[in-house]
Amino acid sequence: MSNDRLLESLLRNGFSPTSAAESLGVDAKTVERWISKGRTPYPKHRRALAALVHESENYLFPDAIDPERKTELAEAEVVKIFPHRSLIPAELWSRLLRDCTERIDILVLAGLFLAEEPTFAKTVKSKVKQGLSVRMLFGDPLADEAVKRSGEERLATGTVPARIKNALALVEPLTGVESVEMRFHGTTLYNSIFRFDDEMIVNMHVFGQPGAYAPAMHLRRLPTGDLFETYMSSFEHVWSISDAADFSRIRA
Repeated sequence: MSNDRLLESLLRNGFSPTSAAESLGVDAKTVERWISKGRTPYPKHRRALAALVHESENYLFPDAIDPERKTELAEAEVVKIFPHRSLIPAELWSRLLRDCTERIDILVLAGLFLAEEPTFAKTVKSKVKQGLSVRMLFGDPLADEAVKRSGEERLATGTVPARIKNALALVEPLTGVESVEMRFHGTTLYNSIFRFDDEMIVNMHVFGQPGAYAPAMHLRRLPTGDLFETYMSSFEHVWSISDAADFSRIRA
């Protein structure tokens, strides 16, 4: 079976099998076999490839690590667990935003607490000029899933769509900013994801409770870890089935 993840990662980072082979000091045919035949490289080459394309070894070669080791690595990826998202210190959110330099990926229904942060939009605008790439997925306030979520969280009818619209009003100044992409999704959201480079906050949703009262995990990506990549795979899937944010439609 071909390794499409490896091929896509190489191409996305500007490498052909030949140029990747040159960077790694191996024969081009060896890289071709890793891709076309799904061969697993030696550990030193797995590490080098992961560094070359800015991905984890586990993402590129998910079968290379035995299940027991994956469990140990997952535990190591967890920096801290918070019983409620509202207990995450403001200093942590500020530090994650301040220190990230490459990628921010956000998947929420509303994420109003973050959009309301006075420096959020301003900081994002400043950082994209320095090379930061930002993708934000918000719940479509007109979708049935958003309307239904109010009842599921025991909130007044229309609360969740209203929160989404309030959050969108605050981030709308970022539309048109280069390297900032926004989309609307209509999925049943099981977790909110806030990825800042190699760190992530995952807000696990609990039926009957608003997101602020639900547990949250602070994760740090490890080269051979699986947990961080599991949530990023979820983000990528939602991103792939979502539509570009149409702000005019929700104002109509």
